[in-house]
Amino acid sequence: MPTIRSIDTLLVQLPTRREHKWTGLTESIGRYLLTRVVDSDGRVGWGEAPALKDWGGEFGRYFGESTAIARMVIEKYLAPSLVGVDLGNFAEMHARMDAVIRGYPYAKAAVEFAAYDVTGRWLGLPVHMLLGGRARSRIMVTHSIGLIPIAEAEKEVAQVAEEGIRTIKIKIGVDAKRDIDMVRTVRAAVGEGVELCVDANEGYRTPGEAIATVRAMEPYRLKYVEQPVMGIERIAEVARAIDAPVMADESAWSAHDAIQISEQRAAQIVSIYTTKPGGLYKAMEVAAVCRAAGIVCNVNGSVETGVGNLANIHLAAAAPAATLSCVVPVSTPAEWQKGQVGGIYYRDDLIVAPMRLVDGGIDVPTGPGMGIDVDLAKVEKYTVRD
Repeated sequence: MPTIRSIDTLLVQLPTRREHKWTGLTESIGRYLLTRVVDSDGRVGWGEAPALKDWGGEFGRYFGESTAIARMVIEKYLAPSLVGVDLGNFAEMHARMDAVIRGYPYAKAAVEFAAYDVTGRWLGLPVHMLLGGRARSRIMVTHSIGLIPIAEAEKEVAQVAEEGIRTIKIKIGVDAKRDIDMVRTVRAAVGEGVELCVDANEGYRTPGEAIATVRAMEPYRLKYVEQPVMGIERIAEVARAIDAPVMADESAWSAHDAIQISEQRAAQIVSIYTTKPGGLYKAMEVAAVCRAAGIVCNVNGSVETGVGNLANIHLAAAAPAATLSCVVPVSTPAEWQKGQVGGIYYRDDLIVAPMRLVDGGIDVPTGPGMGIDVDLAKVEKYTVRD
């Protein structure tokens, strides 16, 4: 039985296609931490911590985790504790990681992704098979519009719709008038054949402000309203007052959070991450709670590079509850970029081949491990040496 021999980290920075920000974010996307697991036979698996210091749960329940913090946690605590663990024994991996240090889910997820990748390569199986099988073979994509000028958004969404992506998410939560104008403009640009959703990232100060703003947007047909305010009990207040379904994101990190959301009937939708619960193993627990509670889900993330985004795709393929279009990149190296913008947030990527976008969705890779190899030359090119 092969075992984990070593774990190391590399910091990378991908060039962005355009600025992509949301309410509360103060740093650039794409400066993320890669992890590399080597097993006792010399096989290599890759993972990623898309850690952002500004990203955390409600009322300090969870906290920002920068790449520097994630690297320290991995190198000082996680890596030494996992040497010798059998490949495929993810229950033991998580028990050891949780015993050696509390919290730090992004660091734990990054190590675990690499362990799933190398285990799949050992067994000759794609990661979604290690998660229980493939519930779907194509992951529909939602394209995200960050906090950019309305005119710029109008041009981009029109192209996204022409490229065949059928759902667009609009970042809001800054100013009610601006937000309403943005939704009106985007709806006019894409027509009625594209679904629109909005994400305030807890940006509205009160449930009342959120309710009034969303009601003004509802004539433009919203698929859902994501995290309008901070707090499970406060998003429940919004959910009771508007027609569009509410999605919990910052309020939904763990399976226990999902139980609380269900008990309080706070949201009809939960956004599952591979990272917030601490990895794929625990993300499947969140998905199982949601399925039992009748809560539908999508898979969302922090605009990962292709390395971390592959974990998103395999989770979305395996989790039966993840029936909604997913807010994931269409990870595409520079050689395959021909001016397309749908799902493209970076000018280059770290995988050797692009994710295949067909009819608005990504075909799930079926190769061993994460299914697409890491481009070592690109990793070298974009490594940050600080």
